[in-house]
Amino acid sequence: MAEPLFELPRAGLGFDADDPVLARAAWSRIAEPGDPVAGALVGNLGPVEALDWLVDAARAPERAGAVLRRIGGGAANPGGRADAPGHLPGPAVEGPSGGGARAAGLVVAAVQRWAPRLERLDPEGELAVLGRYGGTFLIPDDSRWPTAFAGLGAMAPLSLWVRGDPDLARLAERSVSLVGSRACTDYGIRVTRALSCGLADRGFTVVSGGANGIDAEAHRGALVSGAPTVAFLAGGVDRLYPASNTDLLRRTIEQGAVVAEAPPGSVPGKQRFLKRNRLIAALTSGTVVIEASVRSGALSTANHAVTLLRPLGAVPGPVTSMASAGCHELLRRGAAVCVTDAAEAAELVGDVGETAPRRRGESRPGDDLDAAGKAVLDALPVRKPAHERSIARAAGLALGDATGALGLLELMGLAEQKGGGWLRR
Repeated sequence: MAEPLFELPRAGLGFDADDPVLARAAWSRIAEPGDPVAGALVGNLGPVEALDWLVDAARAPERAGAVLRRIGGGAANPGGRADAPGHLPGPAVEGPSGGGARAAGLVVAAVQRWAPRLERLDPEGELAVLGRYGGTFLIPDDSRWPTAFAGLGAMAPLSLWVRGDPDLARLAERSVSLVGSRACTDYGIRVTRALSCGLADRGFTVVSGGANGIDAEAHRGALVSGAPTVAFLAGGVDRLYPASNTDLLRRTIEQGAVVAEAPPGSVPGKQRFLKRNRLIAALTSGTVVIEASVRSGALSTANHAVTLLRPLGAVPGPVTSMASAGCHELLRRGAAVCVTDAAEAAELVGDVGETAPRRRGESRPGDDLDAAGKAVLDALPVRKPAHERSIARAAGLALGDATGALGLLELMGLAEQKGGGWLRR
C-alpha cells in the first residue's frame, strides 16, 4: 500500500468542509488557477464531494483513479481539449481502456501536487482577510458571476476574490479588453489613452491586467473618463501588484473592481500571469492588442480570445518597431482586425449596427460630378480657351453631352467662358 501523501489532523481539515463556500475557497488554495483536472472534478462532483474525495485519495493514493467511475466512466476528452465540461483533459490513448488510463494518470498526478496543500488550509482565515478589505468572494452560483466564463469549460475559475464592485456580470455586459506590453513606447501610450477614453465614453467597461505599460494606461483612460474598469491580478487582492501601481489599483477598486483567482496572500508568478490572461479574454466581448512584441504575454490573451471565438483587434505600429511586431504578426496571419481608433474598436466588440464612420479623404472640386462632367473637367484647358467641339473631342463625348456638362460646370464655378471658348476656373 502506498504511503499517505499527507497526515490529516485529528480535528479534520480544521473547517467545515461541508460548507460549499468554504470548500470552494479551499479549492482556490489547493489547485493553481486554470487547473483543468480540478475544474473537471469540482464541476462533476461539486466542491464538497470533490474535497472529500481528495482527502480520501491523499490518504490512499493507489485508489485515486477510482474517481473516474464517479464522474461517469472516466473517458478522457477525445479531442484533447481541456475546455469540455464533464471531461478530464488529455488525448485519448488507443484501445478500449486507453482513455480511462490516461485520465487516471492525470488524476493521480493531480492528487500528488494537491495533497501537500491540504495540511495548512485556512479558507475561513482567508475569507476573513478579504472581509477586512471589504471584498466579496464570488462563486458560480452567484447571480453576479459572469456567464461568459462558461466558455472556458474545465478551465473556468472555481471562484473569484473581488475588491470593489462584485457585480462582474453587469460589468461584463458591455466590456472590452485592452492589453499590451509592459515595455511600451510613447506611441503605445498615446494610442492606449485615446482608445480607453473613447471606449469609456461609449459606455464600455475597460478590462486589463493591472500591470505597468499598456495595462496601466488602459485603466487610467477609463478612470479619467469616469467609467468602470476591471483589473485581473496574478496574486491575491490583498497584495496590489506591481507596487508602483498601488494608487492606480486603489482607484480601480473605487471605480470598478480588482479581481484575483488565487486567495489572499498569494504571490504573483509567471504562470499565474499567463493563466489570468484567459480570464481577461473570457470576461469581455472582445480584445484589442495595442502594442506587443513577438514574445509579449499580451499575445497569450489574444490567443485565448481566438480560442473562445471572441473578436480580436490589433493596433498597427511603425513597421520598424519591434514593440509592435506581435500586433503585425496577428494582422499578417488574419487572426486580428486592424483597429486604429475607439470607433473601430467599438465596431469590433460593440452591438450590432455600431459601426465606425467611413473614412474619407479631403474633398476636391468635381468629386460629385458624373462621368461626363469629370471627363469634360479634365479636358478643359487652363490657359488658352478651347471651343466646345475641341473639348468634346478631347473628352471623348458627343457635342451635346459636352455642352450640357460645360453648362453644369459653369454653374458650379468650375468652368468659365472667355474669348469665345471655355477655360477651367
